[in-house]
Amino acid sequence: MNWYLMTIKQYVDFSGRARRKQYWFFTLINIILSLLLSSLDGLIGLFNVDAGLGLISGLYSLAILLPAIGVTVRRLHDTGRTGWWLLIGLIPLIGALVLLYFLVSNGEEQTNRFGTNPKMDDFM
Repeated sequence: MNWYLMTIKQYVDFSGRARRKQYWFFTLINIILSLLLSSLDGLIGLFNVDAGLGLISGLYSLAILLPAIGVTVRRLHDTGRTGWWLLIGLIPLIGALVLLYFLVSNGEEQTNRFGTNPKMDDFM
């Protein structure tokens, strides 16, 4: 939960680096919360079948958009790539697979142009 809260606190921070652990824990908690909120929408009758989204889950998705983009950009920075690589996900199938590869790749161990290795920050 700390990784999720840390990402929320850095909601518009597009500089620096994010560890794999931070990115994937944020993503996992985000998916769980989205599913819970969608279920809640369905239970109380706020789910719109045509839109495929409910009121509460839609507001949550809108609120979490900038933190999700920010942590993804910082994760790409950790692998030595600019945040513009996020746009490769717009290419159907292949772009998503390439982006997934970048996101699961190990970060650069040394300091890169985006900052120091966040794993080393944990030890200091």
